[in-house]
Amino acid sequence: MRRTGCWFLAAMVVLAFGFTFNAMAEEGLTDTEIHLGQWGPQTGPAAPWGSVARGTGDYFKMINAEGGIHGRKIVYHMFDDAYNPAKTKAGVKELQEGTGIFAWSCGVGTAPGLAVRDYILERKVPWIGPATGSSHWITPPNRYLFAVYPLYYIEAKALVRLGVEDMGFKRVAIAYQNDDYGKNGVAGARKELIAHGMQLVAEVPVELKDQDMKPHVMKLRQSKADMVLLWVGPVHAVKIIGTSKAMKFGPQFMSTSTCSDFPLLMHISKGLFQGVIAAAFSEMPDSTLPLLQKYKKDAYGQFAAKGERWGVFYYAGILFVEPLIEGLKRAGRDLTREGLVSAMESINGFKGIGGEISYDIFNPRNGYGTRGGMKEIFIVQCMEGGKAKRLSDWMKIPYP
Repeated sequence: MRRTGCWFLAAMVVLAFGFTFNAMAEEGLTDTEIHLGQWGPQTGPAAPWGSVARGTGDYFKMINAEGGIHGRKIVYHMFDDAYNPAKTKAGVKELQEGTGIFAWSCGVGTAPGLAVRDYILERKVPWIGPATGSSHWITPPNRYLFAVYPLYYIEAKALVRLGVEDMGFKRVAIAYQNDDYGKNGVAGARKELIAHGMQLVAEVPVELKDQDMKPHVMKLRQSKADMVLLWVGPVHAVKIIGTSKAMKFGPQFMSTSTCSDFPLLMHISKGLFQGVIAAAFSEMPDSTLPLLQKYKKDAYGQFAAKGERWGVFYYAGILFVEPLIEGLKRAGRDLTREGLVSAMESINGFKGIGGEISYDIFNPRNGYGTRGGMKEIFIVQCMEGGKAKRLSDWMKIPYP
């Protein structure tokens, strides 16, 4: 009788407080906190992209200041991986197994992301908004991974189409970071050129450790390219343009969106970036879009560190996690990882400060449709003072 009473009492406790136990059972989640993680290069060759993670952090502070999400505040765990996949892997493992992370947000870099992709997803931890346009996030797709960034592949197709069809270029070359990031650009450029009966006249790989760009520019110049795609980081892009000018090689340079923060690129290039054309996935810094102005006032204005610059890379860190915040809101107070995934799948036609974002019920045969996120971009050109001249409206480019 005594044992029966104990079991009855235990059952009643579970029924009465099942919600609380359920929430507490989720790693990285308490009744008052949601623990979210991110890596970002604050040092090293990709440090100009480090503001992405800082922008995310200030946005989360804004969300907390506005009351959090269903009574919970976001606890943000960000670490510097210096764009080194080994450091990314070590940092993610330490936070996941030590602190406990409910979900991962953003994360700059294709190579760093690939280093931790399987580890995160095998644990069924949601990862939303990788800060990279790699096709690896949708090929193969995974139930727990939601891309936001438009694919580098479609950016390359769009730039080639503009260059060939609208600007009349006949000889297209590419300088690319010799990893999956760069190779995605090569694949997209090849695909679009084939459709025009053309091919790349030069494919020049660039290693992260490379400092002297003369050998690379020599190959580009020897190809007689009149248009050169730059699928590299900001530092290498500036070095290639500067070396080209010194060697009296003057093609039209076009770049992935990773080099679309024109004021920054104009600063580090001492003005040489003027005239470069780039893909873009977010409104420009001087946009009057009300939501962007709100973020500038309430996130950047209230929480950015002294010396932080309002620019594309900074608020890209907001754009990449807007769908995550939307998903957390839709998931409700009774939050679980599975509930977050279901909530994310209900997002259709979401519009933040970038292109339209849609997901759907997971389909392993349709990664682009169900986990592809943003599928539209526009094209801009860097003008004097780092101003952006818009060369196209938002446009959707077919994949593949």
